[in-house]
Amino acid sequence: MMPDLSTLLTICACSFLAGFIDSIVGGGGLIQTPALLINLPTYPLPTLLGTSKFPSLAGTLVGAVQYTRRVVVQWKQLWPMAAVAFLASAAGSFTLTRVPNVFMKPLALLILIGVFIYTLLNRNFGQQVVIQLTDRQLRTRMLALGGVLGFYDGFFGPGTGSFLVLGFVGWLGFDFLRASAHAKWVNVATNLASLLFFASNGHILYAVALPMAVANLSGATLGVRLALLRGNGFIRVFFLCVIAATILRFSYDVWRN
Repeated sequence: MMPDLSTLLTICACSFLAGFIDSIVGGGGLIQTPALLINLPTYPLPTLLGTSKFPSLAGTLVGAVQYTRRVVVQWKQLWPMAAVAFLASAAGSFTLTRVPNVFMKPLALLILIGVFIYTLLNRNFGQQVVIQLTDRQLRTRMLALGGVLGFYDGFFGPGTGSFLVLGFVGWLGFDFLRASAHAKWVNVATNLASLLFFASNGHILYAVALPMAVANLSGATLGVRLALLRGNGFIRVFFLCVIAATILRFSYDVWRN
């Protein structure tokens, strides 16, 4: 059975908020996926996860295009990174069908706590471009980051956008605005890989996914415009808020289990 109108509107409202948050610093999946799990409890988990990937891809792609119009993107290094992330995400989704991923949430929780403390204590973190890498070093690090977080997105998922932004800032020396722009394109690749995997196995509710996609990309459009208008300082504060909310969510899940 398809959800009734009130349920669908609730899911779409959550998808709008997810697109807004995800377009700025990532983390929208922590709103969108639970909304599906809560409102459509009778459907199989792979179907709900596959359905969530459709609006995620739409919103992320719209956000990536909008950022690119205002921010200089290093395409020469970015395309290979996105390609590696795509393949790694597909591998992660395949691995998910073979082994459990229950250990990922406690591990992600510990990493997020460290990220929050470090970002909070370092007020200049991500406020300016700090590139001290050769082209070869930058390319190598981008490929490694794409491989690790691509696999993570396919295997587990929540917080991938935030981890990508963190990686671009902390490991590659980007400021928050440029990090968000580049992270969006990598996230497009990982979402596309997972979507193709789930779609090929019939795990998408298109009657739900399509209106969710409209809501998600609407939220993403608003979020990107706000991020471009307010700049690095705003994104840093928003990043801290999203990481804090993610920590609380993961802490509750770990404690409950």
